[in-house]
Amino acid sequence: MPATPDTAAVRQDEDILAPLIFFYGIGSTRPRATFVGPDMLAEQERSLLVHGKDMTPRLREFHGCEIDLDVAARARIGNYLVRASVLHRRSDGKPVEFGAIGIHLDLLPEEAQNNVLEGRVPFGAILEKHKVPHSSHPRGYFRISVDQRLAELLGATSGQMLFGRCNELRHGSGRVLADVVEVLPRQP
Repeated sequence: MPATPDTAAVRQDEDILAPLIFFYGIGSTRPRATFVGPDMLAEQERSLLVHGKDMTPRLREFHGCEIDLDVAARARIGNYLVRASVLHRRSDGKPVEFGAIGIHLDLLPEEAQNNVLEGRVPFGAILEKHKVPHSSHPRGYFRISVDQRLAELLGATSGQMLFGRCNELRHGSGRVLADVVEVLPRQP
């Protein structure tokens, strides 16, 4: 049974962190993520992470402005694209999420594939624009002690404890469309 915001158990396996592992490199040192139940998240992060929807619209609503994308790393193997990105508020450029995502491009219409490969628009906004049938399935929540690399991307402090989630987006056909790891900076 897939994890839902209400029933997500504490995950012990790291397979759902695969997009984050890509960003740091297999076998390299990366921040330690500790899986927790949704009730262990700080209140603000819980409201942003514990739901069965896409993050881009949720962040846009929470911050009251459009969200822009900066790609930090990417690799493509056939029809599979893995990238690490930072989402920023358009209003002031402040980072609102670090995301590492693996996307199965073959499940997208050609124009949506091109938008993803251009790397200028958040994936959630592309799914909205092209009306791609999909559903969101959170697979686990975690806290992570930020290292210098992630701190610089999120405007955080090295050693700061942040929260995130692992999410699986499924295409309307039932196939996995994308695996996502999302980390939120603390908001004032």
